[in-house]
Amino acid sequence: MNIFVTLCLGGVGVLFLFLLTGIRFIPNNRIGIVEKRFGGRSLKSGLIALNGETGFQPQVLRGGLHYRMPVQYAVHIAPLVTITQGKIGYVFARDGAPLEPAQVLASNVTASDFQDVSNFLKNGGQKGPQRLILREGTYAFNLMQFVVITEERVYSLPLSRDDTTVIVRMAEVIKERDGFRPVIIKDNDDEIGIVTVHDGLSLPQGEIIAPVVGDSPEKADVYHNKFQDADRFLNAGGMRGRQLQVLVEGTYYVNRLFATVEMIQKTIIDVGNVGVVVSYTGEQGVDLSGVEYRHGELVTRGQRGVWNEALLPGKYPFNTYAGKVIPVPTTNFILKWIKNEVGSHNFDENLSEVALITRDAFEPTLPLSVVVHIDYKKAPLVIQRFGDIKRLVEQTLDPMVAAYFKNVAQTRTLIQLLQERSAIQQQSSTEMKEKFAHYNLELEEVLIGTPASQAGDKQIETILTQLRQRQVAEEQVETYSQQEKAAVKERELREAESRAAMQNRMTEAELSITIQSNQGKAEYERSIQQAQQIRALAEAEAEKVARVGIAQALATEEQVRAYGGPQFQVTQQVLNRFAEAIQQSGVDVVPRVVVGGSNGENGGGQSANIMEALLTMLLSDRFGALANEGGKTQRSPDVEAMREKILKDMQKKDTGKKA
Repeated sequence: MNIFVTLCLGGVGVLFLFLLTGIRFIPNNRIGIVEKRFGGRSLKSGLIALNGETGFQPQVLRGGLHYRMPVQYAVHIAPLVTITQGKIGYVFARDGAPLEPAQVLASNVTASDFQDVSNFLKNGGQKGPQRLILREGTYAFNLMQFVVITEERVYSLPLSRDDTTVIVRMAEVIKERDGFRPVIIKDNDDEIGIVTVHDGLSLPQGEIIAPVVGDSPEKADVYHNKFQDADRFLNAGGMRGRQLQVLVEGTYYVNRLFATVEMIQKTIIDVGNVGVVVSYTGEQGVDLSGVEYRHGELVTRGQRGVWNEALLPGKYPFNTYAGKVIPVPTTNFILKWIKNEVGSHNFDENLSEVALITRDAFEPTLPLSVVVHIDYKKAPLVIQRFGDIKRLVEQTLDPMVAAYFKNVAQTRTLIQLLQERSAIQQQSSTEMKEKFAHYNLELEEVLIGTPASQAGDKQIETILTQLRQRQVAEEQVETYSQQEKAAVKERELREAESRAAMQNRMTEAELSITIQSNQGKAEYERSIQQAQQIRALAEAEAEKVARVGIAQALATEEQVRAYGGPQFQVTQQVLNRFAEAIQQSGVDVVPRVVVGGSNGENGGGQSANIMEALLTMLLSDRFGALANEGGKTQRSPDVEAMREKILKDMQKKDTGKKA
């Protein structure tokens, strides 16, 4: 009895302990995936037991204590799924509805909640890689149903080695496509994204690029938001393949298993050019070039063919897989028919000098250049007709220009070809404009170089040497002729200079003679005036002298009469002269020392005697004069007549002056 009780109690204890093993603690940063090992029905298909069947249960256990029957249930602890900032996570469903034959990724239109496995499976969630991607955040996924691939790790509960291999391969593909990061297009890179969709309906036969979903690229964003909503894109009629619509600057979270993005440069049309668009896609349009123009179709923008409107200078997000843009210069460009010389556009890199045959059978080569302009409105016509400018130059302009100048050379000799270059150049510019206009080109100018001999041909050089020698001889003859003319002119110049010099001297002599004649006349006139002046002065002086003389004569006569007549006058003059002589000689009239002596031997005595004698004579004359005072001296008759005449003349002159 005791043994039985003991065994029962032991069994109860063991059962209790066994039951306690069903308690599981789940940390808050973990989840528990429940696996039912036995009991109930077994699964007929799939992996997840939605109705309590044996297998992995759809619900997960979150943080806390949970109890599941030991042995019957197993709880697998798994981490929470974390997607870091700016990264993308990819989901792979192990269970669900199978994919359609044309499907690559599972649709998530009605089953978009990956944290509710029951809802996902009941709403038609499909197995395989999902179109919907995971953005930043933390998720409690049943990692038996879903495998989450991130850049850092793969979240899953392994089933088998083959299953692990598939998951690893998918992670490698995503990494190769840089699928863990969003598509970032920077504005300063001048790039656009070309999208290639890997899911959806195939393109129709003959199409090379998928059209834009919707009526226009602007409306397409309503349907799929720049390829970021794969289900809406496909439901709106989007097809797989390269897409006509491109991605421009921005950040795009695109599922790289759904669509890959290739970066290409924007189409840049430089200033001085236009871009003619040749579209490979679009609807068939009406040819705008007319019925008579049979060089291709010219269509409106967006249709297949050559667009009738060229792209003006600027930057364009043009999809180069849907067409090409052919740059056409609208500024003047030069085509050079000169070997080893190429223009800036390289249209003439295969051109060389034109080989000619002249009328006199010489074979020179002619270098030339042609200046061409293309109207930007006619650029589509040029591309429509020739495909590109280089093909136009090589297949049309080169043979046309060469044929024209060959025809010109056949009508002229080599010398004429050399001497008439300017005329040929002007004529060719005029005549070839019409030919260029036929191809929608505007010929601006033709520039012709100097013809040269071909390699190994010395005949042209010989002719040119002879021409140069002939020209030198002609120039020498002309030089000698000019020198002769110059010598004659120089002689004439010297003669003219001599004549001019003589003429100057003759002129100077004539002027000198005239001056001297004028001076003589002036001097003659002056002499006449001086003579008249002298005569007048002489007459005046004579008259004055006469008057003075008469006056002196009368005065003298009166003095003579007063002092005793002529004898007294003579005596007076003698005394005056004597006084002047004594004054000038400085002789003392009275001796300073008087030495007396009867003999008169010394000079002083002699002087005294002389003075005494002189005084005696004077006194005797004076006394004689005084003795005659009583008698009056009479004037002579001639003197009296003369005196009367002078007085009358003087009175007449005084009367005339007063009048």
